[in-house]
Amino acid sequence: MNVQTRILPITVIDSAQPVPAEAGHHHDADAEGPRSLGQPAPCRLFVDDTAISEADIAREMQHHRAMRPEQSRADAARALVVRELLRREARRLGLQAPAGGTVSDEEALIQRLLEQGVEDRVPDEDACRRYFEQNPERFRAPDRVHVRHILLAAPADDVAGRLAARSEAERLLAQLKDHPHLFADFALRHSRCPSASDGGDLGWLQRGQTTPEFDRQVFRLREGLAGFPVESRWGYHVVRVEACAPGQPQAFEVVHRQIRDYLELQVRQREIQAYLLQLQERYPVRGLEEIEAEAG
Repeated sequence: MNVQTRILPITVIDSAQPVPAEAGHHHDADAEGPRSLGQPAPCRLFVDDTAISEADIAREMQHHRAMRPEQSRADAARALVVRELLRREARRLGLQAPAGGTVSDEEALIQRLLEQGVEDRVPDEDACRRYFEQNPERFRAPDRVHVRHILLAAPADDVAGRLAARSEAERLLAQLKDHPHLFADFALRHSRCPSASDGGDLGWLQRGQTTPEFDRQVFRLREGLAGFPVESRWGYHVVRVEACAPGQPQAFEVVHRQIRDYLELQVRQREIQAYLLQLQERYPVRGLEEIEAEAG
């Protein structure tokens, strides 16, 4: 019976790994998957006439971390489908991995297949310049702030200690509003940060160089003494912003290569996606849509 199946989109590049590693990695034939009363694990997923069992999916899930197990299962199923599609096409084209080959041999085989089936397209300078002109906000030097602070330390789980630290930070702030020249002295006497010996000076900071909660608040401040204690996992901070330096636009020549690499990757992703959809027409996939639906 000829079963008609809908062509389902398959995401290939959804991790930092190269395509061969994403499509043909982490398969241990000797690993034990789940079983039920000694029976083989059930199969709901098929690539043409090849079954991919729940045991196969369970083994693969360890390599696809996600917040929810349903999402991890869907990612694992998708990766196994992609690998089977590419294996079948490699066999059809007469491409063979060495006998007794390793995982790396299979990845090399998949790489050869993709090199044959997917055309590499390098964007020209005009395409790069258009992207640059259409996305100017993406090509600025990082914002920077020059910060001094006084850390009133308290563990995150010490409620009484954190209340005391906040009260002390508010007391110091009140004094510094009238006597700003005492900041370095207060840092030396009260701060529990190594910067205390340097007047609390943290130097010039870019986004991402401190803990996220401190980072978010500091980059919203104006120059001068912050009007409230800044909370972080370490305690409360009395903060003074010495200077702000907004990131300046970068010249096209500086970011040309970055844009070219990005656009080349986007084009390759689309080409691989189209190639896999062609393979699905040749080797119909059943069951993946249901698994992805369960992941929401």
